[in-house]
Amino acid sequence: MKKILLTLGLFCAIAGFAMAQEQKREKPTAEQRAERATERMAEELKLSEEQKAQILEINLQSAKEREDERKASEEIREEMRKSREAMREKMKANEEKIKAVLTEEQAAQWEEAKKERRNNQQRRRSRGPRGGRTK
Repeated sequence: MKKILLTLGLFCAIAGFAMAQEQKREKPTAEQRAERATERMAEELKLSEEQKAQILEINLQSAKEREDERKASEEIREEMRKSREAMREKMKANEEKIKAVLTEEQAAQWEEAKKERRNNQQRRRSRGPRGGRTK
């Protein structure tokens, strides 16, 4: 039994190290992606040097545009994340102000009503866009 557990533990450790190594791989640059795509096309289609140069230029421009778009979308995602965090903080502060006005009993009722609304929203989302109905 100990041998099995030791072997299993060793296997998991090796698999973990292998996955960590894979994650450290750097992403190819736009130039590298364009060159790789062009080389693949040149081999498959037997391109002339002139065609290869023209296609490399097209692939390079396309790869740079995609890279710029990817960076822009990452920036937008980061801005949205920050905006959501700020909104959550404002909502939390607002809730604290409201709780300060309510009695303990009212605050408990309010919390229960919020839980119920949250549950209802989750049920509606799980049913899909048409509420689980078909034509």
